[in-house]
Amino acid sequence: MVRARRPSTQARYEAEPPRSDRPFTGSGPTISNVVCGMNLNCRLHLDHIAVHARNSTYRPKRFPACVLRLREPTATALVFAGGKMQVLGTKSVDDARLAGRKFARMLQKLGYEPELTDFVVQNMVANADTQMLIRLEGLQAKCWRFTRWTPEIFPGLVFYLMQPKMTMLIFARGKMVFVGAKSREDIDEALRLVWPVLLEFRRD
Repeated sequence: MVRARRPSTQARYEAEPPRSDRPFTGSGPTISNVVCGMNLNCRLHLDHIAVHARNSTYRPKRFPACVLRLREPTATALVFAGGKMQVLGTKSVDDARLAGRKFARMLQKLGYEPELTDFVVQNMVANADTQMLIRLEGLQAKCWRFTRWTPEIFPGLVFYLMQPKMTMLIFARGKMVFVGAKSREDIDEALRLVWPVLLEFRRD
């Protein structure tokens, strides 16, 4: 007789996430950084851009991209010779789109003919505060299959969530950092899933 395998802790957690009628009582989550990628569809001469563009840096021996900076909205662009561009440092996807257009306009003034396509959100980082102390040792013991905690190296507990796919850093004083999200909805869903678990390990 072959015994059926029991689903893993991660699978059971995803199938039946902990439920709580108590809404999130902390602050946040607040998006602190959005990283987006896009294609300029033109070849670029990075030495030329670094010489003529304001607030630019190009050190090819260290990194193969020219760094451009924008004040409004606050953003940084990594521009590659093949025409790819990454925009980072904005607080929203809309600001990232606006910054991308402004960087393209900056390159247009230098004689290039950029055409923005393939806009994609690559990463969103957000912060939240549960405003309570958390027993990380208990949280790690219960969710050991999808957490990692090595306090002698790093004080935060790393919590891996499969759906939506992202990583959360959870600290004993209640601070949280969300990394790897692709949308604001992903961040809100991750908080909704993990909040009941955190309440179980609230330190009085």
